[in-house]
Amino acid sequence: MSKNDFPDFRLTPEQRREAVLGHYYEYPGMDGERGEIWCYTDAYAYAPGATVRLQVSSTAERYRLEIVRDGGVETPIMARENLSARWQETPDQCSVTGCGWETSFEFTVDPDWPSGGYRLTLTAEGRDGRPMHCHHFFIVRPSPGRKPGRVLQVAATGSWTAYNTWGGSNHYQGITGPDRNQYATTVSIERPFCRGFVVLPPDAPRVPLEIHTPLATAPRYPHMEWAYANGYSKKYASSGWASYDSHFFRWAERQGYGVDLVSQHELHFTPEILDGYDCVAFLGHDEYWTWEMRDAVDTYVERGGRAARFAGNFMWQTRLEDGGKRQVCYKYRARAEDPVFQSGDPTRMSGSWEDEAIGRPGARTFGLNATSGLYVGWGGCAPRGARGFPVYRPEHWAFAGTGIYYGDILGSEGHAFGYEVDGLDYVIRGGLPEPTEDSGAPEGLQVLALGMSSLKEESADIPADDQFLSDADAKFVARTLVGDDGDAAVDRVKRGCGMIVNFPRGKGEVFHAGSCEWVAALKRGDAMVERVTANVLDRYLGSSSRQAHP
Repeated sequence: MSKNDFPDFRLTPEQRREAVLGHYYEYPGMDGERGEIWCYTDAYAYAPGATVRLQVSSTAERYRLEIVRDGGVETPIMARENLSARWQETPDQCSVTGCGWETSFEFTVDPDWPSGGYRLTLTAEGRDGRPMHCHHFFIVRPSPGRKPGRVLQVAATGSWTAYNTWGGSNHYQGITGPDRNQYATTVSIERPFCRGFVVLPPDAPRVPLEIHTPLATAPRYPHMEWAYANGYSKKYASSGWASYDSHFFRWAERQGYGVDLVSQHELHFTPEILDGYDCVAFLGHDEYWTWEMRDAVDTYVERGGRAARFAGNFMWQTRLEDGGKRQVCYKYRARAEDPVFQSGDPTRMSGSWEDEAIGRPGARTFGLNATSGLYVGWGGCAPRGARGFPVYRPEHWAFAGTGIYYGDILGSEGHAFGYEVDGLDYVIRGGLPEPTEDSGAPEGLQVLALGMSSLKEESADIPADDQFLSDADAKFVARTLVGDDGDAAVDRVKRGCGMIVNFPRGKGEVFHAGSCEWVAALKRGDAMVERVTANVLDRYLGSSSRQAHP
């Protein structure tokens, strides 16, 4: 296969179309006579000494449980043989209400287990004699108190919840509504993770295209084709521990940083956990936030904390219900259907942060927002665009030791730029970008690097029927920002950018590399991206905190 060939997963043209446009998902009973095993835990994160409750549904009566800590070094933690299981019935709308399974096994988080990500593997024998597997994941959060020299990583569990397709519905597609064809405005964490969220083979494609797309070629989406051909979730490459959060966590530990891990639920319910850290990091595809989560970060930075966000797509306000078991986001339908907008406090409407009814633009927290950025490097959105950040201010402290020059492309070797990015409206003066006066940029914000992105798949040569993204998001943003979705309004919003910015806030500071794929460059060993990441962490922690250097 040449660099100009799309990968061949042996799908017919009809199957390729179904892979992209179809709605396929995991559900109980899907494996038929062979049988199956599924599981989930009753929370995303647990404190030392807490009880983890494991809910299992299996056609086999016995299974083996293995738990490993998935960090810089994969460390076995626990193994249990011959645990009992049974098949548990699952509600049709389990994606919304939760599976409601009874607890099958429980164990205590040993106080000696370090904070981090813990991967569960359940193995049982299928009716055909071959092994069946199920993977799940939970977080051990740190104990309270000051943790000088350590990074607190916040896993993007709002996005995990939003993208999980298990049971049929998420915040994108679904089997809800009178015709069983709507995305779910409420989704539950009490269900298994879809396949690919916890573990992935190393050759699983990421969303941004790795080939050099030939001229006049209709968009292709290799990650969806691979998922369809190999029985993985359509959304495996859009969210989850395996595709995103894990790569920073492993990289940082291998570089000698001390890293603790929490879920976004801790920001919502116990924001004081941030106070123990000089640096809090946000990674990957970090799209869904509650008002309270933003309050936690804003307060932390104002008091002197430092936030390092190597992530993209700061887009949606959510609400949590049932003690955090369910996440609400009406998204595109918020103004028409969200009861909070209709009869409550419209600022808590579960729609875009940029909606004037909410009145809290995303840039106020992290300097950038999704509606000024979004898609690059996949489908028909800048498929041949820059694979890294074009640099404008190479003298900035974040670039120290890189040897980078004005106009160089930071992260091109590791494809750090994409597939969704955050930006601001800007102007170029004297060859340097500056945020426009009405961009919402915080005072003192510097634009260090920026590349082009798009809200719309647009080509004079490619028929609209061959496009997956099309112009739906551009029309939504136009309605949100301009007030209508006509051609003129869409033309005003369809061009975006992805930026790296830095700014002070109160007694603290924020560094934001607004790209989902920054972690992919760490995974691929892009030396320049590694150095910039280390520069940010070392500045925010104090360089003596690290035991090893790249």
